Amino acid sequence: MRGEKIYDYVIDITGLTDFGVSLEAIMSGAEPIPPQGARFDFTFEGRATGRIAGRLYGTDYYHMRADGRGELNIRGVIETDDGCRISLFADGVTTPRAGEAVTDLFENVRLHTSAPAYAWVNSRQIWALGTSADGKIQISAYLQ
Repeated sequence: MRGEKIYDYVIDITGLTDFGVSLEAIMSGAEPIPPQGARFDFTFEGRATGRIAGRLYGTDYYHMRADGRGELNIRGVIETDDGCRISLFADGVTTPRAGEAVTDLFENVRLHTSAPAYAWVNSRQIWALGTSADGKIQISAYLQ
């Protein structure tokens, strides 16, 4: 990936809300993905390391399409180790790997803060990629 790596994070899924069909039923094959797709809200928490380091938490308002591809709609907060807060918005897609219990994630990230030490995040594009497996998500983010 091009650009300066500004953070890596590892987060745990801390909660799940479904809307009419459970993720467990879909993943086990007991239920198909409905033709209109399925909606899940995932809460998460973890830690970012790198140029931006601190606690990360939020919610992904996730839409699983009927073809299995996912649409990300993430809202989060990074509470930096030096006491600042950065708002995180990310959208993007997930693609399950064939024959594996791993999903690849591709994100378009926007950060915002009024903290002078991190004002540089407000005007820059960030691309991120990672994986999801076993309730853990790992992401690397690159400043463009």
